[in-house]
Amino acid sequence: MNITQIDEKSVKQAKSLISRVLSTTVENPNNPESLNFFQADTYRFYFLMSFMWEFLAENEISQEYAISLVPKKFASRIKRLQVLKQAVQLGFIIERSSDVDRRRRIYAPSEVLLNDFVNYANSTSNFDQEKAS
Repeated sequence: MNITQIDEKSVKQAKSLISRVLSTTVENPNNPESLNFFQADTYRFYFLMSFMWEFLAENEISQEYAISLVPKKFASRIKRLQVLKQAVQLGFIIERSSDVDRRRRIYAPSEVLLNDFVNYANSTSNFDQEKAS
């Protein structure tokens, strides 16, 4: 398939998506530290999106559940654990003990990450509206 086989509306929508994603992620010099951390590689970005989806769906996120959010093809178990622990050390994710089983760890985004993520989501939503103006 070549570009001439794609209708003009689809090309325009594809370009808009690419522009929105790039300008609100890796090409955004104003990205907060938390988003830069999670946008550093494919695994981290996929993890962030999956983690936030589960959090916003009000699902409890245990350690095993957190590291299972991203398919194994993206990272080894050790890498997945390292990223989770590093995000905790940096204060982007909060770790607490389960109320039921004190050995079980439960994770949630920190206030910083939650605020940064909501601002990010709002900026991506507003991107097309601002561009049209």
